[in-house]
Amino acid sequence: MDATGIQQFFFQHIKALLPGHISLAEDVADVLNISNDSAYRRIRGEKQMSFEEIKLLCSKYKVSLDQFLHLQTDTYIFSGKLKNDSANSFADYLENVHQSFKYFNSFAKKHIYILMKDIPPFVHFLIPELAKFKCYFWMKSILDLPDLKGVKFSFDDARYAEFEAASGKIIELYNKIPVTEIWNIESINSTLRQIHFYYESGCFQNKADAILLYTKTTELIDHLEKQAETGKKFKVGEEPAADAPEYRLFVNELILGDNTYMAELDGTRLTFLNHSVLYFIATADERFNAAMFVNLQNLIKKSTPLSSFGEKERAKFFNQIREEIKKKQSKIN
Repeated sequence: MDATGIQQFFFQHIKALLPGHISLAEDVADVLNISNDSAYRRIRGEKQMSFEEIKLLCSKYKVSLDQFLHLQTDTYIFSGKLKNDSANSFADYLENVHQSFKYFNSFAKKHIYILMKDIPPFVHFLIPELAKFKCYFWMKSILDLPDLKGVKFSFDDARYAEFEAASGKIIELYNKIPVTEIWNIESINSTLRQIHFYYESGCFQNKADAILLYTKTTELIDHLEKQAETGKKFKVGEEPAADAPEYRLFVNELILGDNTYMAELDGTRLTFLNHSVLYFIATADERFNAAMFVNLQNLIKKSTPLSSFGEKERAKFFNQIREEIKKKQSKIN
């Protein structure tokens, strides 16, 4: 492929990363601070780009030139947020998650695959009480916010109210996206350990709040079981609409996942790797994503399907989780 062909292919790749309603020429013109006509000439390969322009576009769209220059290296470009130590760190985190799901929903065809170690953070937002507790845990133990030093958890604490709107928007967007989840029986344990640890550490103002959290965790599990039974996503306490997004659930007894996410968006793929508990880095590298997709499909083939059918295995799996919750709850009753 000559230089003109590589440049045209470069822009084809960028176009595939953009939602369908966004004009490639207008977006490129904005990034390079040039006219739409000049952008079109670069897209068609009529005008060669400068190194500075290539740098700007690669930075904007998180693109690696290796795949276009056929450089077979073991280097992949990832982008993402690092742990934020500011006072607004949790609000910033929620906004970043919100914008990610908003971006996913801008594509006509979308699907998320999750290789789970823990229940995804935003899934807890289905249950308001769990959302409040998770906000407390993340801000206190992960983000180490000084305002929470010595502060005990209570559902009545007004500081969590400011996050209710954000968590509501996130779960609303997430529930519009078809998903495939690969679970292990251990996936529930991190949430149960957090409740138990904080209770043992005297971090609850009221014992009743800790007991209620176990009850609400069971409520979340009951809802996820209903989603698996219907094969669709929907809100707690409601019934799935006929056109509700697909919910596919598998359980793999051999491996415990690592909280890897893959998004398929109109034929392109993005992989998100978890770091620092809450945060993710992402790549659009085609080689990396192709290998990751093959790995996910292999794990799915070796997992037991629990959604839509497999009633016996589904009941067995969720009953095991409920028994584990009862054991933890009985220690503080």
